Amino acid sequence: MPSSRHTIADVAYRAGVSIATVSRVLNGTAPVGTDTAERVRSAIAALDYFPHAAARTLASRRTDTIGLLLPEISGAFFQPMLRGVEAGVSEAGFNLLIHTTQSLPENAPHRPLGEHNTDGLLVFTESLDAKELTRLYNARFPVVLLHQAPPNSLNIPLVTIENQSGAQKIVEHLIKVHNCRRIVFLQGPDGHEDSTLREKGYRFALKSFGLSFNPSLIIRGNFDRNAAQAAVEQLLADRVIFDAIFTGDDESAIGVLLALRQAGRKVPEEIAIVGFDDSLFANALLPPLTTVRAPTEQVGKQAVRQLMRIIQGEEVESRLVLSTELTIRQSCGCHP
Repeated sequence: MPSSRHTIADVAYRAGVSIATVSRVLNGTAPVGTDTAERVRSAIAALDYFPHAAARTLASRRTDTIGLLLPEISGAFFQPMLRGVEAGVSEAGFNLLIHTTQSLPENAPHRPLGEHNTDGLLVFTESLDAKELTRLYNARFPVVLLHQAPPNSLNIPLVTIENQSGAQKIVEHLIKVHNCRRIVFLQGPDGHEDSTLREKGYRFALKSFGLSFNPSLIIRGNFDRNAAQAAVEQLLADRVIFDAIFTGDDESAIGVLLALRQAGRKVPEEIAIVGFDDSLFANALLPPLTTVRAPTEQVGKQAVRQLMRIIQGEEVESRLVLSTELTIRQSCGCHP
């Protein structure tokens, strides 16, 4: 029998449990013993079972709930985005379920959020793999991506920001206004789309001023203050010469400033520092951080609005890109 025709009763029969127990494992609505839960998950995987969105619709069971999938919730970046999502969901009169996928076991047979308990999903970058996104797309389940382009051939709407042009403008500011020539760039996590686009902007800025790209000035900061601090400490230990650092994001700027301070290097007198995001703490750093202001809260709110339009059967933009702007403070050497 094709896997699409398997039912929750088939899963229950194979696992030797009741339908209610399978439902509890799927929805996490009540505790289930470890051995029992494992039998249910094995049955789900063997049957390739997924709750069917069409069946729910036929039964007129709207959940009035939106799901948000994130790899994790850490650092200052997520606070404004979550605030925007919450505002959008409240505006629509829906409920919000949030799940982080970093803790989800590899090859897990089911997803905590999906057709069985939401009317649509907001998916942040690196939260779902291409296989699962393809499955949801083929099932015509409403999905909107945040900061992550869809896999090829999938017309899944995206809401993101001007990463490349924002990065290019702030690096050009370092070159044109502060005469910086050896600018370090801290990459985000490997494969992270925002980081890839910001690096493109960095390279375009160098090229536009006739500066050669130097691989020794590219280091991995992972959008993490501790990783950024360690990376800059290694750069200093290797005696690499540089006069500015584009930290990739504001969170990394904290680690960069700590590393330079501990090494006795003055900011901005010796090393200019710029970031990206304009997080809440950026103006409170010493010196206050020059950065790219990203409309992170609006990304969350607009993503919900796009998702609601899909749920209601309306047309949406396939790619919504929100503008960024420079926020000039003292860390680059300016005195606004």
